[in-house]
Amino acid sequence: MTWPRLRAGSVSLFFIVVCLPLSVPAQTDCDEGNSHLNSAQPEATSPQEIIRKFADKEAIFKEARNHYTYTQEVIVQELDGNTVGGEFRETTDILYDDHGRRLEQVKYAPQSTLQRLSLTKEDYDDFRNRLPFVLTTQDLPLYNILYAGQQRVDELETFVFDVAPKHIEKDGKRYFQGRIWVDNRDYQIVKTCGRNVPDVHKKGNENLTPKFVTYREQIDGEYWFPTYTRADDILRFSSGDVHVRETLKYSKYQRFGVKTRIIYKGQVPDEPKPEPPK
Repeated sequence: MTWPRLRAGSVSLFFIVVCLPLSVPAQTDCDEGNSHLNSAQPEATSPQEIIRKFADKEAIFKEARNHYTYTQEVIVQELDGNTVGGEFRETTDILYDDHGRRLEQVKYAPQSTLQRLSLTKEDYDDFRNRLPFVLTTQDLPLYNILYAGQQRVDELETFVFDVAPKHIEKDGKRYFQGRIWVDNRDYQIVKTCGRNVPDVHKKGNENLTPKFVTYREQIDGEYWFPTYTRADDILRFSSGDVHVRETLKYSKYQRFGVKTRIIYKGQVPDEPKPEPPK
């Protein structure tokens, strides 16, 4: 028996036993909460102008999130049918010191019961940077971005784009491939669904990724920050299938430092309006 090194999306894994075929199919649902897709061209603007606007906003969002503390909860499960065979849980507070350096304070981390999977440093990089996908102006040259139409997502009216990397480099760098939904008023990404590519199929080192969906919510009446990510997929390795389920929650966003101001390209966003008393 070999011990190939595997990666399932945000989970770098060591496969220990051969999985039996699963009786219950897994699926990450990109269409949940979506209305019918209207492929009509946008009025009073163009897809290229929408891309320019949301990419500028993404750069502001990326910088702004580095000035917020929040709590990150990670759950990774290995399943056999409907049964959870093992589980990893960790709750971490993301904080900053007086010099603005990022600190991670683990609040809850029970003993992992994963039997077939093992998290690595690359997994935590995914939790921080890859699942909360960001597409800034600087990233645009790396991707083909095609307008797909307009769609209502829950209570939001959005523009929809399909995103794929123009080239896959041989240095191991991964890219997002899938679909994004952009709010038609704030021009910020509010939902993403897809996977990180490329998959790697090498003897002794199979690197596969599950399909995931990430939702954002408006914070301080201004920024659309990621709050929930879910992946439920079957990864088909040469030595057998692995059913992986991941849930990530990002909560309790709070701007640190009363004098913090986010500036991008000379722009200073308006101060968030105070919420009315509940």
